[in-house]
Amino acid sequence: MSGYLSGVIAILGINVIFAYGIYVTAAAGQLNLGGAGFQAIGAYAAAILSLEFGLNIWLTIVVATLVGGLIGFLIAFPILRTRGVYMVLATFAFAQVVVGIVLNSEYLGGSMGFIMSDYVEVGVVLPVTLGVIVFVFYLMSTPVGLAMRAVHDDEPVADLMGVNNRAIQVAAFTLGGAITGLSGALYAYYFGFVEVQYFNAILSIFVLLYVLIGGTQTAWGPLVGASFFTLIPEALRMGEDWRFLIFGVLIVLMMIVRPEGIVTRDALDRIWLKLSPRGRDA
Repeated sequence: MSGYLSGVIAILGINVIFAYGIYVTAAAGQLNLGGAGFQAIGAYAAAILSLEFGLNIWLTIVVATLVGGLIGFLIAFPILRTRGVYMVLATFAFAQVVVGIVLNSEYLGGSMGFIMSDYVEVGVVLPVTLGVIVFVFYLMSTPVGLAMRAVHDDEPVADLMGVNNRAIQVAAFTLGGAITGLSGALYAYYFGFVEVQYFNAILSIFVLLYVLIGGTQTAWGPLVGASFFTLIPEALRMGEDWRFLIFGVLIVLMMIVRPEGIVTRDALDRIWLKLSPRGRDA
């Protein structure tokens, strides 16, 4: 495998994990525009645990994931007091606060960042990505996943059916923070450095687009959305002068043609019906 191909696969894997971290909260009816903040937390936690405390790679990745989940749990309570666009703004503000803290902290490297002493290759990123994909698909098939879907579709009705909306949303925010923190730790180890300028507002917007354009109705959505946003720009790289324009047009067209996302429950139901023996006989 060439270095270029392995690099694209590794970036795709990190982006898929990142997208699933945002998807978990979106699946419970919460739009999280603070993805860059959670990824920065995971990346900087991994860097500090590795450089300052000398922990090995796997232990560092696990702890960085737990740190992301802990922060997600702590900020879930104030953020969930908001609704709609105010929740989006609150999560966006959280990401900006994280960036501001890092920039003004010498211990966290400030604007210079950190250079990692250890690194991982695509052979590590890919299995972890597959594990996250399997886990999220399994989660969405459990009673917890069904409760998340109910809260996403209609909170008052879910409450009437006995679903603890607040507990489901806090759990989703916690799990989303953990998965996003995992993507940050892998980013730090794969690229070998961490700098706060990478975790900017554009990154938060892009990862949310991964989920919204891919679709929030099923666990296939983030996988398709992250693949679309990672692979299409690479395929358009040969036309360097025009690729961003073409990519932007494609995004607008997708939002017009498929405002509910590329992958929806109805589309999957039609596919399964056609693939099933009964559907073929019909």
